[in-house]
Amino acid sequence: MILLSGATGKIGRHLVSQLRREGAAIRAVARDPDNAGLPDDVEVVRADLSDPRSLEDHLDDVEVVFLLWPTGGVNSAAVAVNVLARHVRRIVYLSSAGVRDGAERQADPINQSHAELEQLVEASGLERTFIRASGFASNTLGWAEEIRDTGVVRWPYGQASRSLIHEHDIAAVAARALTEDGHSGATYVVTGPQALTQADQVHAIGAAIGLPVRWEELSREDARRQLIVAFGDESTADGALDAWAAFVSRPELVTSTVEDVTGTPARTFGQWAKEHADDFR
Repeated sequence: MILLSGATGKIGRHLVSQLRREGAAIRAVARDPDNAGLPDDVEVVRADLSDPRSLEDHLDDVEVVFLLWPTGGVNSAAVAVNVLARHVRRIVYLSSAGVRDGAERQADPINQSHAELEQLVEASGLERTFIRASGFASNTLGWAEEIRDTGVVRWPYGQASRSLIHEHDIAAVAARALTEDGHSGATYVVTGPQALTQADQVHAIGAAIGLPVRWEELSREDARRQLIVAFGDESTADGALDAWAAFVSRPELVTSTVEDVTGTPARTFGQWAKEHADDFR
């Protein structure tokens, strides 16, 4: 039995689909099982990661857990990992490619949160696999409304190069780690197959929808004001901006890990944009 957190999200739905094809027994955690929208052969149970003890009743026959933890909340994560450690054999944790091993402090609050959760899982004594993902291609859906309305994306650091990864490919690596032996102790850094600047990502979306889409550089100050509202936290906003600024001179790394683990090359951002073209029209 595999327990999935985040099963109703973008990555989780791909993971559910892939595990079903493998014939795996799946138990999905959801706050509202009646509205989870998952296939009938997936067991959906009511639990909430913000209340980790709500997991307790659903773990007796679980061997492996896919853990997708919201950034922050490390105190409740410690409780959750302790609960899991009493029942399961292995955790597959979705982390961030921005985590730096051996760093006393990570570069921003998001990566700090991931690093601390990795440490909790490591200290639990459970078998573990860490999947450290680069930026999600699906994060560019944040531009969708602006593209639909104006055909222009106004955002900072257009020359920041990211190796954005398709959510399907994250799920594909996770599915292997959840269902196969030989992945315990591994740390997989998974990325898309190439690094594209943010401006080139916008142009790729335009090509996918058959309409011109233009990049317009936004000042850091204006972007910071928007991000503080979105994140509700100045340090997280500053951390995101600093990361994009760094990607201008040092593009995000590109790895072959998706192909190495699954045997299939990672999908390009252009492929992702074509699949999601209707979101931007």
